[in-house]
Amino acid sequence: MRELIFPVKHDGEVGLQAQLRRHLVDAILDGRLSPDAPLPSCRRLAQALGVSRNTVVLTYQALEDEGFLSSRERVGYFVNREMLGERAAASPPPAAAEASIELADWRQRLYLHPSDQSNLSKPKNWRQYPYPFIYGQADPNMFPVAAWRMCSRQALSVEAIKRWTEDSFDEDDPLLVEEVRTRVLPRRGVRASADEILITMGAQNALYLIARLLAGPGSVIGVENPGYVDARNIFTLAGARLKPIPVDDAGMVVDKSLARCDCVYVTPSHQSPTTVTMPMARRVELLNLAARHNITIIEDDYEAEANFVSSPTSALKSMDQDRNVVYVGSFSKSLAPGLRIGYLVAAPAFIREARMLRRLLLRHPPSNNQRTVALFISGGYYDALVNRLQRVYRSRWDAMGKALDQYLPKSAHTPSFGGTSFWVRGPEDLDTKLLAAEALKQGVVLEPGELFFHGPKAPKNYFRLGFSSIKSEAIPEGIKRIAQLVDAMA
Repeated sequence: MRELIFPVKHDGEVGLQAQLRRHLVDAILDGRLSPDAPLPSCRRLAQALGVSRNTVVLTYQALEDEGFLSSRERVGYFVNREMLGERAAASPPPAAAEASIELADWRQRLYLHPSDQSNLSKPKNWRQYPYPFIYGQADPNMFPVAAWRMCSRQALSVEAIKRWTEDSFDEDDPLLVEEVRTRVLPRRGVRASADEILITMGAQNALYLIARLLAGPGSVIGVENPGYVDARNIFTLAGARLKPIPVDDAGMVVDKSLARCDCVYVTPSHQSPTTVTMPMARRVELLNLAARHNITIIEDDYEAEANFVSSPTSALKSMDQDRNVVYVGSFSKSLAPGLRIGYLVAAPAFIREARMLRRLLLRHPPSNNQRTVALFISGGYYDALVNRLQRVYRSRWDAMGKALDQYLPKSAHTPSFGGTSFWVRGPEDLDTKLLAAEALKQGVVLEPGELFFHGPKAPKNYFRLGFSSIKSEAIPEGIKRIAQLVDAMA
């Protein structure tokens, strides 16, 4: 009986019957319940747990239907021995090795050491802080739960399950490809055929595929400086030599130094992390230079739907007459980062090779997720969500701008086309790593900017403030606390 006593959360997210089922299954599979001893009666277990007898009855019956339990008339329920199956005997501990024999040195065996790279990080419990200026995280209060559940139920119909439970090898959900082609990409001015689109597991997966196909020992990749840390790390792992390209108020500087690059990685719509937007004249200059010198442009349109201040600028890909642009898009910023659904748009020859490479890595993104996203877009829910996000982000953008002007004047360039973050420059002697550590003590989460710069002499006085997950009314106090810390540390 004691094996089945566990705390029941009457107000939890998981129902009482589901909680009881999970605990019983764990006890059965862990061998804590003997097949020879009957389980407690429904009435007795219900009283012990403080639940209704009917909850226990339904749980026992369901587990009998699933084969975990068997019933004996007038005796009760028992663990079904067949469910336990044959278990391999636990191996005895290995004999103590001789002192002269060393344990395996895995670091020497590994060809790559990604853990040596510097990466952006955030507190795992960042939601518990009152002022989370975290970038790239969605506000769960704005997620359209009812619409998503409706689309999920449609994706779980009998006919739909028959389709997505099959191994699609290297193919994507045709409905999702069509929705991306006809509903998502046109918002950025991009026109593409189905054979120019590949669904990915988010932007990082897309960049990894690109790096494996275009970068390698001896290749030169031009990257924005400051720029996106993950992209820089991915290209470095591929063996490429990085060429840092400075960023000014118009984005990546385009000059003759780019001619020595094989590829150029750029974030023209909202430069990461400075948020500046590349104007049309410079975009044309970049495309012309790429055409003259046979350079592949990797365009990361990571905040494609976050233009809410003025008329949205079209993607660089929309102007790509020579098919030199490989376009990376994602639903992480607009829908949910945990969904891990993105897409690549490029010439058919590139997509064909990327599809084969993706097949070797993961075959294809989960088909059920693809179908749910496709239904979400086709039902108009995605457009409704984007419109709502733009209204909310505009409010938070205004609050951020006013608070920074009040408490940290002339420290930040206001993003001219929206986005979900501000890039802040503190006093020259400010160390934002120390600032971030002190800010946590004040309930404020921010991102030091040093990692965004390439090279050993990165400035330490920059930091990024995201506002996608913080309420408008909390922004002024959060900025005030940061300003007080900056003054104290200056």
